[in-house]
Amino acid sequence: MVLLGGSAAAPELLTRSRLQLIDDQDPESKQPYHAVEFLCVEEATGRLDGYMAVATRLAHDCIRAQTEEMKARGIAVRSVGIIDSSSRKQVSLPAILASHALIHAADGDHFRNALFVAAEQCRLPVSRIPAKAVEAHAAKCLHRPLNQILGTVAKLGLGKGPPWGADQKKAALLAWTLLARS
Repeated sequence: MVLLGGSAAAPELLTRSRLQLIDDQDPESKQPYHAVEFLCVEEATGRLDGYMAVATRLAHDCIRAQTEEMKARGIAVRSVGIIDSSSRKQVSLPAILASHALIHAADGDHFRNALFVAAEQCRLPVSRIPAKAVEAHAAKCLHRPLNQILGTVAKLGLGKGPPWGADQKKAALLAWTLLARS
């Protein structure tokens, strides 16, 4: 999770963290579609629903805690951005379970969907942008050359400690576009 403040002209990194969306008591929840790969569709559906309920509850708790922390600092969280996968979205569960590549994509989508539902439960508007489109989206929204945007994002994390890798930078790009909209 990356939270930006400041303005579109001068974004400021407020916080970044990893969200815990996995049930520590159930190691299979880390890769839910892998966990149900060899089950019948009905049993797999039930287990996936359970994993989704837990991931959504954990996401909701994280978003609510971050929102409250920012509120205590006088900052209003206005929206949530999710970096979406580029995988196919309308694939049946039997098709997913028959393809190891689709299982990997579905595992990632599972947690993105939990974040989406949790953000909506927190009454925050959600923007989902495919990972491949984030840079072009940022250049269009921010009306700046991409190299300048990427340089600014790289500098946001300097001196803040880890994590500040590719995932956090993409999240910051999306957060910056949302900041520019508000």
